[in-house]
Amino acid sequence: MKTKCLLPLTLIGVAFVSANATTVIPPTFQQLVQQAEFIFQGTVTDVRSVWEGEGAQRHIETYVTFQVGDAIKGNAVGAYTIQMLGGTVGDDTFVITDAPKFQVGNRDILFVEHNGQQFVPLVGIMYGRFRVQHDDQTGSDIVLNNEGEPLRDPTQLGRDEKAATAADAGAAISSEQFKSAIKNQLNAVASQSGR
Repeated sequence: MKTKCLLPLTLIGVAFVSANATTVIPPTFQQLVQQAEFIFQGTVTDVRSVWEGEGAQRHIETYVTFQVGDAIKGNAVGAYTIQMLGGTVGDDTFVITDAPKFQVGNRDILFVEHNGQQFVPLVGIMYGRFRVQHDDQTGSDIVLNNEGEPLRDPTQLGRDEKAATAADAGAAISSEQFKSAIKNQLNAVASQSGR
């Protein structure tokens, strides 16, 4: 399998960001909610990578389609597709460091911004994806960050990542609690701007 790392001149900025992935500053919970154009919970129904462009502009794009189960902010309803730079087509792979990897059946809460306009259309790249997983102990769906660590305190996101996912911070937050916290943050912003 070949891994391509050739980038056209228009993607030099992408190369810089992906080469220095540690420079991605985790957004706070407030930033996640405010910067996102769409926030929704959905299930991945299709992942498709294709070659796009011609000549020096030729590159791989991946289209991830979700069945939207709960639109929290914006008008994401029915099927919604995000477009990300990178992926695998045949024997060719183009990797974007720290970009989330999606598979059919994944359940996620996404904070989407600039879909089709930036290389990963999520607020803070991997920080804009939260995985939803069924917890057999509680019988409810819990929220994990992109690395699979249980989210316990969303108010600590971007401030103290260890506290946000610390095992001693209590039980993992349920997807319903997380969506409620997002809605509360949206209402707080709306009431502040209405003053």
